[in-house]
Amino acid sequence: MKSINPWVNFNGNAEEAFNFYKSVFGGEFGKVVRFKDLESAEFPVPENEKNKIMLITLPMGANNMLMGNDVPEVLGKVNEQENRSKISVSTESKEEAERLFAGLSAGGQEEGPLGEGPWGSYAGMFRDKYGIEWIVEYYSGK
Repeated sequence: MKSINPWVNFNGNAEEAFNFYKSVFGGEFGKVVRFKDLESAEFPVPENEKNKIMLITLPMGANNMLMGNDVPEVLGKVNEQENRSKISVSTESKEEAERLFAGLSAGGQEEGPLGEGPWGSYAGMFRDKYGIEWIVEYYSGK
């Protein structure tokens, strides 16, 4: 498999969330497309939705990226307390795991503290301040 690219939906705060993720992971946005960029006679966009995000990407490593968008109001709100999936981040060191866990969980809710797991990994789980669930893990292979 070449890559897996998680895509998350937001209720109008995708740009804010992605600026937060960029502050933790670093890097630059690969793409930012607003609804107004797609507007046409066939695809009218309400004034209050024009500056919302249709697509935003944050490259992560050589082959992966985090992607997201704002859900148009006509489609209803995203359930920010859903528990169907998590974004899993594998790190190259314990120090990187600690840095990402601390940064991404700031203002969120810890679900499992960062620590040694019974299967040989160093991992923790949390829901960030935007309601997105994450697992940060370092596995040394021992």
